[in-house]
Amino acid sequence: MLSAIIRFSLRFRGVIFSLAVMVAGYGLFTLTRARLDVFPEFAPPMSIVQTAAPGMSSEQVEALVTQPVENALGGMTGLQSIRSRSMQGLSSVTLVFEDHANVMQVRQLVNERIGGLAGTLPAGVAAPQLLPLTTTTSVVRTIGLTSKTRSLADLYDIAQWTIKPQLLSTSGVADVIVFGGETRELQIQVDPAKLMRHGLSIQDVIAAARQATGVRGAGFIENSNQRIAVNADGQIATPQKLAGVVLRSSNGAAVRLGDVAAVTWGSAPSVGAASIMGKPGVMVVMESQYGTNTMAVTRGIEKTLAGLAPALARQGVDVNTDVFRPANFIDASISHLRTALIVGAVLVIAVLFLFLLNVRTAVISAAAIPLSLLVAIIVLTSFGVSLNTMTLGGLAIALGEVVDDAIIDVENIYRRLRENRALDQPIPAFRVVLRASLEVRSAVVFATFIVMLIFLPVITLTGLGGRLFAPLGIAYILAVLASLGVALTLTPAMALALLAKGPLPAREPRLIGRLKTRYVALLTTVEQHVKVVMAIVAAMCAAALAALPFMSGSFIPQLREGHYTVHMGLAPGTS
Repeated sequence: MLSAIIRFSLRFRGVIFSLAVMVAGYGLFTLTRARLDVFPEFAPPMSIVQTAAPGMSSEQVEALVTQPVENALGGMTGLQSIRSRSMQGLSSVTLVFEDHANVMQVRQLVNERIGGLAGTLPAGVAAPQLLPLTTTTSVVRTIGLTSKTRSLADLYDIAQWTIKPQLLSTSGVADVIVFGGETRELQIQVDPAKLMRHGLSIQDVIAAARQATGVRGAGFIENSNQRIAVNADGQIATPQKLAGVVLRSSNGAAVRLGDVAAVTWGSAPSVGAASIMGKPGVMVVMESQYGTNTMAVTRGIEKTLAGLAPALARQGVDVNTDVFRPANFIDASISHLRTALIVGAVLVIAVLFLFLLNVRTAVISAAAIPLSLLVAIIVLTSFGVSLNTMTLGGLAIALGEVVDDAIIDVENIYRRLRENRALDQPIPAFRVVLRASLEVRSAVVFATFIVMLIFLPVITLTGLGGRLFAPLGIAYILAVLASLGVALTLTPAMALALLAKGPLPAREPRLIGRLKTRYVALLTTVEQHVKVVMAIVAAMCAAALAALPFMSGSFIPQLREGHYTVHMGLAPGTS
């Protein structure tokens, strides 16, 4: 079979060259459309349900909110585990499903379960909400807002009502969360003594305020010719007007809100704060949707922010866009792979030219590097695998094997063609290249499949390790398989086209001759002292095994993302 493949490639060289160009072009096109991410989707299918319970303590939230939510969601099919957190005023329930579960179907089932919960929860508790579906790394961009002329309340209003709606309209953004600042609100600060003096209760104040500030439809007026909608445009939006709301009227005397309470603008109780470069401000955190391209979403966000920049500058708002940008890590990973490719190609050309003194052999071997990696990228993207830290790492590791396949074939063909030229009756170059390729091809094929078998345990890993590291093994195996395919087809065809008719030296380079002489001497010495060599190897293996327990380990290496996160645990009630 190998002989038939190589013979076809040599006979129909034009077809092989055309296919190689087409594959390279399609690979470059695929590379521009590939989904780029920091990590593969290593988190299991999960859903998070949050329920706001204003005013409740942690114990009340757990007993009255979290427990009913858990009871309603606990019997779902495929549910692996359920965990919850009950905080002051907030309940959060996380559902983790089995690996094979469809995340979209899971969310539909969760929505059906929580749909009927709102009526069973205590009064004042909001309906349970299913949080947006995000990627594993979740946060795609974080920016900070500060100002020398604006208050924290103004910054919060700008972030909440100007920036957030624009960012949510950006393709791929799942949610926008605003931290810090001050939430502006109309506050009615009741004086209990005045309430008692007028014979009113706090419920009277709440009912009057709710009625005065609500927006309701006023219906319509209809006659025989037309129907006219009535618009009730009387919503109170200032403290002065709200203070004038009548609570009770008796004998021509009215008791107003301002008589029993101080009505003013104020800030809602803070649940968090933000500091940007040591200055109080507002932080805007953007999360990406599940399955989106992190780089594409980042570019869309940056385009939206660029459109908002002039308006924000006119309002005196300073935007710090460098708080957190995961795309920087992707840029660095791609840059490192690009550097590795360039260095690899330069080293291949330099080494082959140094040893063979022939530029054409270097070009043939160097051509296999990008083509093999592009084929691997085409297959990865076809199966929906993103280009991330792990897949790019697998491609980088495969560079050595990719180069090795091409060099072995080219060097043997070059040597056999040179020896054939020295014969009195040289045989056709076609047969020389075919024989030279077949001489080394069996060994290369066996070596390739052995290396692939070594990576099979990585692919078969289960749990978090499998989801995180399997893409690395898959990328490596695909690149090595593509390299084998290139070595079977393109490399012999290019060798026949570029080396068969060109000038070849009668002898091998002096450097190769000297190295062979020393290598033969080394092998002779080794063969004469087999037992000593085996003892040395055994001692080195034993030393390596003895040092293994003293080596440190970690789940993933230090990534040097350029930022760090500090988590602090504080006593309950800390503000």
